[in-house]
Amino acid sequence: MSRSVITVVGSAVGAAILVVILIGLVWICMSQCKRFSNKNSETGSSDPSAIAEWKGCGPSSSAAPPFSGPSRGGAARHFTMEELEQATKEFDDGNLIGYGSFGLVYKGFLRDGTIVAIKKRTGAPRQEFIQEVTYLSEIWHRNLVTLLGYRQECGSQMLVFEYLPNGSVCNHLYGKNQFDPLTTNTQYHVYVLVTNCLKDSKLDSKTKLEFKQRLSIALGAAKGLNHLHSLKPPLLHKNFKTANVLVDENFIAKVADAGILNLLEKIEDAGPSSTSINIFRDPEAGELGTFSEASDVYSFGVFLLELVTGQEALHIESLGSYDNFIEWVEMRLGSNDFADPRLVGNFTMEGMTDLIRLTLQCMSFPGKGRPKMEMVLVELDRILEKEMTLTTVMGEGTTIVTLGSQLFTQK
Repeated sequence: MSRSVITVVGSAVGAAILVVILIGLVWICMSQCKRFSNKNSETGSSDPSAIAEWKGCGPSSSAAPPFSGPSRGGAARHFTMEELEQATKEFDDGNLIGYGSFGLVYKGFLRDGTIVAIKKRTGAPRQEFIQEVTYLSEIWHRNLVTLLGYRQECGSQMLVFEYLPNGSVCNHLYGKNQFDPLTTNTQYHVYVLVTNCLKDSKLDSKTKLEFKQRLSIALGAAKGLNHLHSLKPPLLHKNFKTANVLVDENFIAKVADAGILNLLEKIEDAGPSSTSINIFRDPEAGELGTFSEASDVYSFGVFLLELVTGQEALHIESLGSYDNFIEWVEMRLGSNDFADPRLVGNFTMEGMTDLIRLTLQCMSFPGKGRPKMEMVLVELDRILEKEMTLTTVMGEGTTIVTLGSQLFTQK
């Protein structure tokens, strides 16, 4: 065989081998791409349209799977813009029910009949948003409002939560109207906050919450907050308040907005914050510049104070110091002008005294002396059980609260 023939044959064999290698590489790449595209789109970070949103602000027209309702710790669902616009009648003001730390809150009706609360804010799409939402959606507890899904568009971010039909506890303590429209610009209405309650025309702000019912609500909220603190690492709420304790059709309490402030801290351009006075914020956290579990406990104490008095605790900041606050409590107790007058005739002295004492412990200074949420939960459970036992045996109890001087000496 001549040298030229050998050269030709060798070249042909080499080319064939190269072609086989190239075909193999192409097949591997196609397989990997197929595997990536088949990932569950509800995981957020593996959703091609979700990634396109935060990278290039590209609109997604992909059809979403039918919504199957809240899941126990499932991944956040990536809703389409079409779904959310249809659910809120294109975010019509008639569906606007409030304004919170994340922005405007709309009541929405999904195609399958599920009622949801959709929170919308302005902000550029961020990958950090998807990551944090994915984490928060995996947190499930009976006493936490479930995060169902999200949406990112150019210039806006949205969170979809389960809807609680009886609104927030403040609706039933001191009114329901949260805001009044003042003016309109090219983007959205500007609102003045009156309270932090959600507005819903079907809610009755004159609901009379009995003492045992208030204890039950406090216990449910404590369970939700305690679950957050029990996570590894603990998840601090940082914005716990009466407006963020919602009740379902059976008046089971659920804590809302868990982790929302953390989410806002991790994304740029956090947007406008509420201008309302946050009397729930631990003064010690502001002085030290750090937030802790004890800070959430302080906020829970203010929540208990509002449950006891039936009023907004707006007086706390004006009192200036914890000692002044204690003097104010003793004075009101001494004149029997502390407990909500609507509670007359349906609480026992023992139950009310124990609840007031727990309230003051949660709000005590320094913060290291406050009980852990686990202990608060145990104490509320004990108070409720004792109250139910006493009222069952003795009937509804006394309406006169023990004097302040006696309150602080009783064991």
